[in-house]
Amino acid sequence: MRRSVLPVLTVVLAILVVWYVAAIPMNIRESLTAAERAGAEVWGGTPAEREGRSAWALALRNPSVALDGWTQDRPRLPAPHQVVQEFSKATFGESVTSKKSLLYHAGITLGATMVGFALGSLAGVLLAVGIVHNRAMDMSVMPWAIISQTIPIVALAPMIIVVMNSVGVQGLLPKAVISAYLSFFPVVVGMVKGLRTPDQMQLDQMHTWSATRSETLWKLRLPASVPYLFASLKIAIAASLVGTIVGELPVQRGGLGARMLAGSYYGQTSQIWAALLMAAILASFLVWLMGFLERRTLRAMGVPA
Repeated sequence: MRRSVLPVLTVVLAILVVWYVAAIPMNIRESLTAAERAGAEVWGGTPAEREGRSAWALALRNPSVALDGWTQDRPRLPAPHQVVQEFSKATFGESVTSKKSLLYHAGITLGATMVGFALGSLAGVLLAVGIVHNRAMDMSVMPWAIISQTIPIVALAPMIIVVMNSVGVQGLLPKAVISAYLSFFPVVVGMVKGLRTPDQMQLDQMHTWSATRSETLWKLRLPASVPYLFASLKIAIAASLVGTIVGELPVQRGGLGARMLAGSYYGQTSQIWAALLMAAILASFLVWLMGFLERRTLRAMGVPA
């Protein structure tokens, strides 16, 4: 237990230290401006002159003001404790049904993520089965599946939403389609690899038993592909969450993506980081859930997990 926890805590501590240190130069100019308005004398000249000076030089020459960056109302980079405070207030200090609640927005994002993940995973499995059993699909569909992932999702998401809105499809489904677009590719790749795992000797054995292609699929290929499937699902569900958040940016009708965008509009960087923290927690839970289901499934199949 100690061997697994200690490295994680060390990395977390290092990230927090770097984060706190980085917040000083990021916020120093605003801190100096606030101190100057309060009547304090600061080094660096006028605000316009300070723009041309190094942020570290300003921080080192104004040590009494440098740490004020950790307590600003609207910092460029909020300190970790400010993010935790905003996260706690928006999570536990608001009603779940309130639009200010992170749980409310996380629920919207989670719903679209799960629908998109289900659609993408189903499409990925069906495409993989077709690719493995059909030479023409292998030569035609697989290259297009690879090419589809080179299109930036930030550019594609607004197009999908506009097209679907034009035909009267709104709400959860457009976000789910974007989510499915990102999640189907890992499943296709993993399942193709998994379905092709049985070697020629195993396939010949099924042939000697007069097994049909469907029997070979259900009794040999699919069981052999289960570890590859779950490895792909862990990647797919994280990608699905990213796709949902990106799809929420142009819609702005709730969700963690809309919460982040609202924070950027009003300069509430702590709100943005709190939403990012909630998204990270949600992603960690979903990946853990896939790992839990993998262990239970492999154990049920008699495979040591």
